[in-house]
Amino acid sequence: MPRVERSRSNVSPRLSFYVHIPYCVKRCGYCDFNTYTPAELQGPDLAAVSANYIDAVIQEIEMASSSVGNAEVPTIFFGGGTPSLMPSADLARVISAIREKFELANDAEITIEVNPDSVSEQFLAHMREAGANRISMGMQSAAPHVLETLDRTHKPVNVARAVEQARKNGYEHVSVDLIYGTPGESFADWKTSVESALALPIDHISAYALIVERGTKLAAQVARGELVMPSDDETAEKYLYADESFEAAGFTWYELSNWSKPGGECRHNI
Repeated sequence: MPRVERSRSNVSPRLSFYVHIPYCVKRCGYCDFNTYTPAELQGPDLAAVSANYIDAVIQEIEMASSSVGNAEVPTIFFGGGTPSLMPSADLARVISAIREKFELANDAEITIEVNPDSVSEQFLAHMREAGANRISMGMQSAAPHVLETLDRTHKPVNVARAVEQARKNGYEHVSVDLIYGTPGESFADWKTSVESALALPIDHISAYALIVERGTKLAAQVARGELVMPSDDETAEKYLYADESFEAAGFTWYELSNWSKPGGECRHNI
């Protein structure tokens, strides 16, 4: 979970935390991450499971403290899975534990990945009070049929609502994720997704080419011929359009699949 950067001098090491939240309402067909749905838990409800999971996360934080000693924490990233499914009080416990065991930098970047449908204004407000200052939202596409192919459950209209709520609650940085190259996605669909993202009050965009991961539902659908992946040329054309559009809107490419406005870079990733 923690990533340590040791200085060449006698200055304390810097320790960044990635906190994985492995729960989703439904597993997306393309996802090969370590996640669990309510049906797979087959036991207590998510609230009970999440409390135990957070207890284990805090134990890891304490173990890291014993191993590393005093360290400055410049970034914390809650990813998943779907962190916004968790009770905000549980995620706040993690931030408090890190503050207690380490020196959280005054300008620390604390990111929460959220789903447009599961995130609430109350969740956003509570996490902002706990210190979170950056939101990363899984938009993926503005085309309903593309979201359906990806097994995404949210409605496109809820993306704008959630972004506006994040800004309203004082989040300094808001990012959206896009995916291109989904079977059945036309160039016009991708153009609409890019334009919809750029219309939002955000300062960061991630755009990923869809990858068929072995063992996923998507891989099985492609193997059976139910879905056909686009050609490399089609995928490249979509990337070039996105890059040109983002640059024209004031976003600069800075890392792998990420673009940001000045000062909007995700510091956890660089």
